[in-house]
Amino acid sequence: MKLNLIDMANISSASSTTIFDRPKLPNKLTTNSSKGSQQSNETKSKKELSRILRTEAAIRAIEKKATSNKYNNLLPKAVLEALNHAIQQNNWESALKIFGLLRKQYWYEPRTQTYTKLLVMLGKCRQPSQADFLFEIMKADGLKPTIDVYTALVSAYGLSGLLDKAFQIVHEMKDVYNCKPDVHTFSILIKCCTKHLRFDLTKHILSEMSDLGVDCNTVTYNTIIDGYGKSKLFDLMEASLTYMIEIGTCAPDIFTFNSVVGAYGKVGQIDKMEKWFDEFQIMGISPDVLTFNILIRSYGKLGMYEKMRSVIAFMSKRFYAPTVVTYNIIIETYGKAGQIEKMEDVFLEMKHKGMKPNTITYTSLADAYGKAGLVDKIDSLMRQIANNDVVLDTPFFNCVISAYGSAGDMEKMVEAYLAMKDRNCRANNTTFASMIQAYNAQGMVKAAQDLENLI
Repeated sequence: MKLNLIDMANISSASSTTIFDRPKLPNKLTTNSSKGSQQSNETKSKKELSRILRTEAAIRAIEKKATSNKYNNLLPKAVLEALNHAIQQNNWESALKIFGLLRKQYWYEPRTQTYTKLLVMLGKCRQPSQADFLFEIMKADGLKPTIDVYTALVSAYGLSGLLDKAFQIVHEMKDVYNCKPDVHTFSILIKCCTKHLRFDLTKHILSEMSDLGVDCNTVTYNTIIDGYGKSKLFDLMEASLTYMIEIGTCAPDIFTFNSVVGAYGKVGQIDKMEKWFDEFQIMGISPDVLTFNILIRSYGKLGMYEKMRSVIAFMSKRFYAPTVVTYNIIIETYGKAGQIEKMEDVFLEMKHKGMKPNTITYTSLADAYGKAGLVDKIDSLMRQIANNDVVLDTPFFNCVISAYGSAGDMEKMVEAYLAMKDRNCRANNTTFASMIQAYNAQGMVKAAQDLENLI
């Protein structure tokens, strides 16, 4: 792979004190700039934290009022902001509660756009029955479904595997004035079919589009290519890409680029990944940060650390700014390889650059420390987390519980389990399996049996 004809070996051989280095300025300027940048990042972090806390407090207050009939004259801004935030976070239960409160307000006017947003969210959350109910409420509010509403409903059914109902909605659309299914509707339907490996239905959809005079666009072909790639049907993926290029009306874009490169990278077919990386650049499509993240992850999984570092160096030289995802991939890669010191260096650099670690970052750290038997590092990690507002999840606590259990520290294992409940993270089979194994290893058979009885 040439990475735009740059000699990666020469780039990576340059000495660097950080993972993502930058051309150095004179010392005085560098110092002042660094201090200013650090202060700026700290200020931004504080403002962002303050905003998050205010938003969350407002949402909690709105949610409490949602179950009461007393509040029908709330400020529109507060209710609408809380609703939008819940939708953005895909918190469907909160969103529906707040929407119920919204409908009680004396100033409320039904809008199809609001229903569309809610239906799209319910589709992402795999809640088809709720979507069905919401659709009926919309009609009861006196609104006529639009093409966007119908398409969102197709997505809600299709993503949940209810393909028959999704096709039924598309069929109904044909008889509704101004709601004929368009290329977006059909692209969504194709996406649902590929997610459930019903590629036989994809051909039927394309035929129907042709009969209705609906032309495919780049999104349609990208959906098909991405579906084949994720299902490891590489011959069909390349055939679809070739056809897309040959027809000339739908040019490949960066999404096509990342889908093809990512498909080969995920299964470790590095030669193919590198071939298509060069091919897309010859077509005039430049890589983006997501492309480089794919390369870094692919090389890292196979232990090709020199190539991984050369990609990182290339990003730095060409001023591609790494994201939190980029750092998380590198941290996870070094962590799984047991290279704790390098993992920690990247984590420190991430924080120094003003990047906010998230639950994926901390899960990778906890997993690496646990497997290396560095329980004291887990203790330090827990202290760090106690002092910030990161939203943790079940996989993180599973790593911590497993680490303490493997070390035979039953007290801290139980503390981690209680902290998990305090953070509203639901224990799963992995959680209980780790704890039962730890109890049995310590000869605490009754405790293990008691826990088994709770499952």
